[in-house]
Amino acid sequence: MPLPVPYDALSEGMPDREGASVQETFELFSALAPKGWRVELIEGEIYVVPPANGEHEEIVSELNGQVRDHDKKVGRYTGIGLGLAGATGTVRVIPDLVIAPKGSFDDQQEWHAPDAVLLVAEVTSTSTASRDRVEKIRAYARAGIPLYFLIDRENAEAMVCSGPAGDDYAHKSIHKLGSIVPLPHPLGFDLDTGAF
Repeated sequence: MPLPVPYDALSEGMPDREGASVQETFELFSALAPKGWRVELIEGEIYVVPPANGEHEEIVSELNGQVRDHDKKVGRYTGIGLGLAGATGTVRVIPDLVIAPKGSFDDQQEWHAPDAVLLVAEVTSTSTASRDRVEKIRAYARAGIPLYFLIDRENAEAMVCSGPAGDDYAHKSIHKLGSIVPLPHPLGFDLDTGAF
């Protein structure tokens, strides 16, 4: 998706970016992105994602609340940047929801290592669905994140991925939205997707 560039960024004083690396370009896009937009770097590709719609945010909010109701010892983070190792360099993602022990991100860093992460959740949007289903599964598995929970709105399904092994997860279970979805260890409780 094209990133709108502020008018003053086009002024004559703007440094020449010809020959900039992907990382440098990512940092420039991140600095220029309007509030609420997400800029991610996955397998050498930069993605600029507009703010989510209300339905998307309702699902994230409901998921957040259900996790809180089941386990008060974990933190529920939205807008946390994760820096992951990728096949072609560093991956920078901002999942819809990150579950980790409370205090895991109590610092001033913009991008965090995934070591403490127990679960990442993504809710598909038209502009992100293919990445959520393919590239992000690979990125989260490579990072060793124990659980990946995908709410696929277009297919009306929830997918739970567990047992990261290389570029994929060893176990995947798919459930129709509206059903009860069990989350395995390290969380070990059920989510009611009927509220999604």
